[in-house]
Amino acid sequence: MAKNLIVILGPTGIGKTDLSIEVAERYNTEIISSDSRQIYRDMVIGTAAPDSTQLARVKHHFIGILSPNEYYSAAQYETDVMSLLDVLFKKYDNVVMTGGSMMYIDAVCKGIDDIPTIDSETRQIILERYEAEGLEPLAAELKLLDPEYYAIADIKNPKRVLHALEVCYMTGRTFTSFRTQTKKERPFNIIKIGLKREREELYDRINRRVGIMLENGLVDEVRKLEKYRNLNSLNTVGYKEIFKYLDGEYTLDFAADKIRQNSRIYSRKQMTWFKKDTDTVWFHPDMKEEIFSFIDSALK
Repeated sequence: MAKNLIVILGPTGIGKTDLSIEVAERYNTEIISSDSRQIYRDMVIGTAAPDSTQLARVKHHFIGILSPNEYYSAAQYETDVMSLLDVLFKKYDNVVMTGGSMMYIDAVCKGIDDIPTIDSETRQIILERYEAEGLEPLAAELKLLDPEYYAIADIKNPKRVLHALEVCYMTGRTFTSFRTQTKKERPFNIIKIGLKREREELYDRINRRVGIMLENGLVDEVRKLEKYRNLNSLNTVGYKEIFKYLDGEYTLDFAADKIRQNSRIYSRKQMTWFKKDTDTVWFHPDMKEEIFSFIDSALK
């Protein structure tokens, strides 16, 4: 009998966690998180990670398993999830994967290019340059070394720029030369469910969720992570704004407004990425019977 990976994706704040738990309970299985920030410990409130009640209902994987100072990549995630699926598919015919990290989802569903693992010395060299010089000179160097990747990359994203430079430094080849983007065949059926809401409805949910995060202790959570603030794991919405509040650069109200704004911007980027995938079938999260019917018809 064929095995099925049920993928529930969508932008931040859309309602993926609640639906994925209901789906996992219905099909008597477990959940794999595809959230690149929920994977870190002590980042519970700001990442809207499942709470203890939700975790007790269904077993989750890749939630809070790493320290914020541990390096992790989409390539490593692909390797780890494929190994886990080998185990889970011996117990279950169906497994649920849910999250909003586009690269993580693609890594499992399509495969990621076999880009060399960066050694610690090279990573440290690039990191020290970033800390000393800032992003702009490194982006300019990337433009010289790999103009093709520079033309399509998010050059304001330190993670993207630094990683591409790491590959150039370590291999003597361009980052582009490793990006074949050839889809890998998987030994299981993939069912992709996308969640969508009207923009105003989604924005209202995002705005209210930020308020709940603050009520639940987001500022204290961020304060405890102060020693990690320069790491990539903390360079994310909800944390970088609160760091500016703790520095006295923002008022708390202004920081909250910036979190809301940046969360809305990120949700648009997520939808732009997800909508490129024609394999995804879209539903409003409240259309549960239609979602279950679709899954039933797609199971192999």
